[in-house]
Amino acid sequence: MSSIMSKQVDTVNQLTPIVEDDVLEVIHAVMHQVRARHPRTNEDDNQAVGHMERKALGFFARHPGATQSDLANHSGRDKGQLARLVAGLKERGLLMATPDEKDRRVVRLYLTESAHALHAEVQAQRRKLSAMAVAGLTPDQKLQLLELLAHIQRNLQASGP
Repeated sequence: MSSIMSKQVDTVNQLTPIVEDDVLEVIHAVMHQVRARHPRTNEDDNQAVGHMERKALGFFARHPGATQSDLANHSGRDKGQLARLVAGLKERGLLMATPDEKDRRVVRLYLTESAHALHAEVQAQRRKLSAMAVAGLTPDQKLQLLELLAHIQRNLQASGP
C-alpha cells in the first residue's frame, strides 16, 4: 500500500496533550465532549431540544417574563437567530408569550408546563454529566476549578467583545 493511501485517523475529537498556553483549546474540547454526551431526548418526539434550545429554556426558567431582547443581551447571540429559536419554541408549545401589562408592544416569555418538565429533565441530565466530569476530584479541587474558571471568565469579560 502506498503512503498516499494510508489509513485516515480522526483526530478532531481526540484529546491532545495539554499545552500550557492552550487553555481555550482544552476548554473547547471539554465542551465538545459535554455537548456530544448531552442527549437531545427522543429525536422523533416534539420535545427534542438541542444545545441552544436548552440554553434558551434555561434562561427563561431562571428569568420568567423576560423578553427576547433580554435573551439577546444575556447570550450575545444574533437577534435574528434568537427570533427563529424563540418562534420555534413557541410553535412547539414550550414557550408562551404574553403582552406586557404596561407596554403592550413588549412581549414577555414564560415556560409552558411541558417546558418546565423538560427543563427539569435536562437539569437532571446535566447534574449527572457534571458529576461524571468531576469524578475523582476532591471538594477542594472542585472549588479551585470553579474559582479558576470564574477568573478566566472575568478576564475575558474585562477585555471586552
